[in-house]
Amino acid sequence: MEFAKLHGLGNDFLVSSLSRTGGADRSLASLAVDICDRHLGVGADGIVFYEPTVGDSDAEISALIFNADGSKAEMSGNGIRCLAAFLLLSGQFSATVLRIRTVSGIKIFSLKDKTGNVYVFDSSMGRPITEPKLVPVRLDSAPSPIVNHALAVGSEVVRVTICSMGNPHCSTFWQDLEHAPVDALGPQLERHVAFPNRTNVEFIQVMDRHRIRVKFWERGVGRTLASGTGGSAAATASILNGFAESPITIETELGNLVAVWDLQGELMLTGPAEFICKGTYATRAK
Repeated sequence: MEFAKLHGLGNDFLVSSLSRTGGADRSLASLAVDICDRHLGVGADGIVFYEPTVGDSDAEISALIFNADGSKAEMSGNGIRCLAAFLLLSGQFSATVLRIRTVSGIKIFSLKDKTGNVYVFDSSMGRPITEPKLVPVRLDSAPSPIVNHALAVGSEVVRVTICSMGNPHCSTFWQDLEHAPVDALGPQLERHVAFPNRTNVEFIQVMDRHRIRVKFWERGVGRTLASGTGGSAAATASILNGFAESPITIETELGNLVAVWDLQGELMLTGPAEFICKGTYATRAK
């Protein structure tokens, strides 16, 4: 199977044409686990399978996203940005605006800059969803939206702000991000009973009114260096709590994203995708 590997600020993804796999969702999930394995496969946080749309006047490409554990992701900001970069890099498309259909809807990627193998896009991430049943999240007597809510996690209580960027997110705030318990609290929140579809988790430190630092625990992956939807959710949570205002620079471990949101329409996210390599994957024998 031919693939390409790209990353968005260290959040790495494989990209492959769906026509080259010939599999249903079940086999795609198994393939995702194998190829994303960092020791026995190529290694990645996830894989994006794509194909041109037929008879779809609203989008040129459709995409299916799988996490490294084989679970399907409704949306990935970095993953789809990597796909957009690959489609331009490979010459499959020459237009600087790409409309890509995902499980969570059509996302529009507009090329802003290109330097070598790095492509920077402005992307439409959709309007943040805060209605609990649509996230989905199940909490008794929780407000709507769920902002700064006291959530029992084991023997502790954690203040959380919850939204969906097409996929569920649980954001937490910390005075010192270096001491945030990402590896301990991340998996507990990911699989908390309140989230029937599990959730992504953000650990946020507010630096000033227009700048935040974020660390990420991604559903089905674990700790990642960056996240497009996670960065968008972190910016949304910061605005909803009154801690920051648009535009917001989101500092990740390897660089920055920029989110713009006016509390009404779609959130716009600007960020890079960098091509790493391409190759042929030999399917692992079972």
